[in-house]
Amino acid sequence: MFLSEREIEVQAASGSGNGSGLLGYLSTKVADALVPGETPIRFVISESDGSRYGCEVGLMVGNGRAIGDSIFRFERRAVENVETFNAVLVVPTGIGAEIGGHAGDATPVAGLLAAACDTLVTHPNVVNASDVIDLPPNALYVEGNALSRLLMGTVGLQRVRGNRLLVVIDSHEDELFRHAAINSVSAARASYGLSGGDVIELETRLVMDSRFTSTGRATGRVEGLDGLLTTLDNRRGTYDALAVSSRIEVPESYHMEYFERAGEMVNPWGGVEALLTHALSTLYDVPSAHSPMMESRAVANMDPGVVDPRMAAEAVSLTFLQCILKGLQRSPRIVTDADAMRHHSVLTATDVSCLVIPDGCIGLPTLAALEQGVPVIAVRENRNLMRNDLAALPWSPGQFHAVENYWEAAGVMSALRAGIDPQAVRRPISPTNVSKSVGESAEALAERLLPF
Repeated sequence: MFLSEREIEVQAASGSGNGSGLLGYLSTKVADALVPGETPIRFVISESDGSRYGCEVGLMVGNGRAIGDSIFRFERRAVENVETFNAVLVVPTGIGAEIGGHAGDATPVAGLLAAACDTLVTHPNVVNASDVIDLPPNALYVEGNALSRLLMGTVGLQRVRGNRLLVVIDSHEDELFRHAAINSVSAARASYGLSGGDVIELETRLVMDSRFTSTGRATGRVEGLDGLLTTLDNRRGTYDALAVSSRIEVPESYHMEYFERAGEMVNPWGGVEALLTHALSTLYDVPSAHSPMMESRAVANMDPGVVDPRMAAEAVSLTFLQCILKGLQRSPRIVTDADAMRHHSVLTATDVSCLVIPDGCIGLPTLAALEQGVPVIAVRENRNLMRNDLAALPWSPGQFHAVENYWEAAGVMSALRAGIDPQAVRRPISPTNVSKSVGESAEALAERLLPF
């Protein structure tokens, strides 16, 4: 069994322009392109031009295990709960985002948007900063697969007081890195009361190989999963959340090039990490996150100098592990039972008030929001590799809002929360639209109403 990614080109077809048609159409076309034994675990449209969709699909290959829902399964919400205002903030991993493409550098954005809503749902890529994490008090730390399924209407999220954490670390020939990982877990237990914290060292290496797609997105390939999955199977029921730390194979030059080409080189580690955690969420329905383990002392001893602030957290850490331990400590429970999802304490698609994304990004969260009628705010300043015109999607009137920056995004959120048309606070204000109804003529109406 292994994880990899496939590029699939899908031709646009008439009738697939509305929300449900587009989502269903893409699901069918992806299924047609796969072979037996391949299960989609991640999906993105990297580029589109009105006549075609360039899709990149993360796959679980050769898996004999029973899989729950397809990532394309969709449940339309019947109503919107307006008692609270809850936002979802997504910065997709591996797309070279100007904000959120590095080491937790979208955390200030999360703090800003959290102040404009009751609950902010976001994912590790936004706030993970190696040994640092500053998750807003009203934010939920949710792995990307579970976040997508939340918007698709197939899972709910329930707050927890604390999770029992299982930590799985890669086998490493250098004890320095094993000791550093264990000490990180011990520090979490002693300093902020992390529960569980059992550490399992894999006997067989988890092989994670970073790669780039033809569009420049970071992705990769994961092999040697059997040892990890057997460990998780054997420990089932003893943990509520899962942290994995393992090496990611990249050319040694990347470690310096990434810092030297600040903002030019897509972070090569995040894409393959997302493949792994999407697979684990698909198989186990538990919160999960991954941190890369140093390959060697030579890499650990590299001195990149004073680096771009967006990358600084990566330049000062040995394990990159502490952020995911803290994030997973109170990551919400993933609820899949339909009856349990109706409980008042479970946040579902019904409770989502808006989605905030970088402009150009189309993945399952965007497609699900389109279908659910969830307002979407696209931020132009957060430039990235994705080449899609979001305005061309078949939004309902007032559903799509393109803004220049996250300051404006917070303003649009505040307007939506207050029930105010965001355009009403801008000038010039557009004229009121007036049109005449098209109905029966007076003569036809009189003829129809006259007695026989």
